Amino acid sequence: MASELHFSPVLSDALVILGAAGIVIPVFARFRITPIIGFILVGMLVGPFGLGRLVFDYPWLQYVTITDPQGLEPFAEFGIILLLFTIGLELSFNRLWQLRRMVFGLGAMELTISAALIAFALMTMGQYWTGALGLGLALALSSTALVLPISGTKSPVGKAALSMLLFEDIAIVPIIFMLGAMAPYASSEGMEGLWHTIWTGGLTVIFLMVGGRFLLPRLFAQAARTKSPELFLAASLLVVIIAALATAAVGLSPIVGALLAGLLIAETEYHTEVEGITAPFKGLALGIFLITVGMGVDLGVIAANAWPIAAAVTGVLLVKALVTGALLRMMGARRGTAVETGITMASPSETTLIVLSAAATAQLIQPQTAQFWQIVTAIGLTITPILALFGRKVARHVDAPPAPAVEDSEDDPSQGRAIILGYGRVGQLVADMMSRHDQRFLAIDSDPELAAVARRRKHPLLYADARGPALDRINLSNASAIILTMDEPVLAARLLRKLRSRYPDLPIVARARDSSHAAELYRAGATEAVPETLESSLQLSEAVLVNVGVAMGPVIASIHEKRDEFREQIMRDGELTRKPKLKTSLADRRTEASGEAA
Repeated sequence: MASELHFSPVLSDALVILGAAGIVIPVFARFRITPIIGFILVGMLVGPFGLGRLVFDYPWLQYVTITDPQGLEPFAEFGIILLLFTIGLELSFNRLWQLRRMVFGLGAMELTISAALIAFALMTMGQYWTGALGLGLALALSSTALVLPISGTKSPVGKAALSMLLFEDIAIVPIIFMLGAMAPYASSEGMEGLWHTIWTGGLTVIFLMVGGRFLLPRLFAQAARTKSPELFLAASLLVVIIAALATAAVGLSPIVGALLAGLLIAETEYHTEVEGITAPFKGLALGIFLITVGMGVDLGVIAANAWPIAAAVTGVLLVKALVTGALLRMMGARRGTAVETGITMASPSETTLIVLSAAATAQLIQPQTAQFWQIVTAIGLTITPILALFGRKVARHVDAPPAPAVEDSEDDPSQGRAIILGYGRVGQLVADMMSRHDQRFLAIDSDPELAAVARRRKHPLLYADARGPALDRINLSNASAIILTMDEPVLAARLLRKLRSRYPDLPIVARARDSSHAAELYRAGATEAVPETLESSLQLSEAVLVNVGVAMGPVIASIHEKRDEFREQIMRDGELTRKPKLKTSLADRRTEASGEAA
């Protein structure tokens, strides 16, 4: 007889995590919202302060809640380790050397000044100076796990954030040892332990760097020869685990070893394969960490202490945003970059929880004080994606809009010009072609980075947001044509209907993703809709068929037939009275010319 299936707490929690990942990621991706918020909300819902508190009344809830929050902590820590490893893969030692001024200049000043200001504010409210210093250092840290996935590492905001976060990761160990040395009953062994960790950690890092440069290319070459993705994955995880264990064994944070492992692999030719093969594990592990953050948010405690918690969260955010933004401006960053980076980096970090625990263990702060600031940290982590979005919007407004490169004598900048709405990849190409044929045009975009690109390329650009009221103040009735190039289907259709209702006779050419999107744009009033993926797919099919040995004549005929099918589909779905124009090949033109001659 088959035994009854028994769900252990570990298995039940694992199923809840996997189910949450399977729901959160596609649902939030569908609405173009970062899944970071979803994982934190799931943690609040299924954690001990959410549905978990109802398990005794409704036992069936144990199958959809987290019954052992502490059991998830090792998985969350492993998620952070994998995240730092993938960040290391995106970097290189050369790039780190280029960032040295930012890391040890900007990063050190940001952490020191923010911690000093927060500590001073706490001291004025009665906190003893040792506890105030511990809290200041903890709250001055920012979240590597959340900020870098949002900002990236290649944009101006991402580079600034990366520099500060790298210094904070380096400073975590000295901070923890210093708190231990400041404990009321600590002896001089605290500082001796710090110096011991520094020199043993330094030797370990040097050993890993030398050994990694020599061994890793050979290790991954052997794994690549087997053509086995499983072996390649095993080799990658082995490198991460060995590096993390080595740094943890000498007292350094394991994330230092993980970051170092990523940097070493980034120097090999196998870094792209390693990055792709470990990406799913990073996402799942990061999701577990975010769920544990959400489980630490007790809505009851928040409701009972709403005003103090709100004041604490607001104060920390303001101090860190102002300090970070001011330092970036002093170092020559644009106003938009400074503002966006400051707001994005304003919330506390996951490592804040570690430092708070160390301060409480050292008896620098009371357990109730530690719990209060843990809630503040959890709230800050929860709103980090919202802060990043808010910072991006604010940055667009604080950057001085570039003066449009149009003639000063013209009252109407659209007079006789083609208006390109969106100056991204496609908009820039259209502008290049208009310039080559001496056609007058004006691009409109609200991205400061693209505005700078337009100035360098000497393309006339008007700083305005096509989605907002700014476009309403521009009279486009005298334009020669409007070209919609934005890669946002819903926005493009909505904007097209608006423009067509205002300017019924104006030619409007729109960029479409595929044939169905082109049909939707035709229904919205487009004069021409160009589906970009359709023609590239046909050209790809033509190249494949020719290269596998199919005769050119039948291939061209079948491509024409398929293109005509798409034209009929667009005509039918777009409610047109004629077949729309698609790309006309040389053979098409010859056929049309011969037909006209006949």
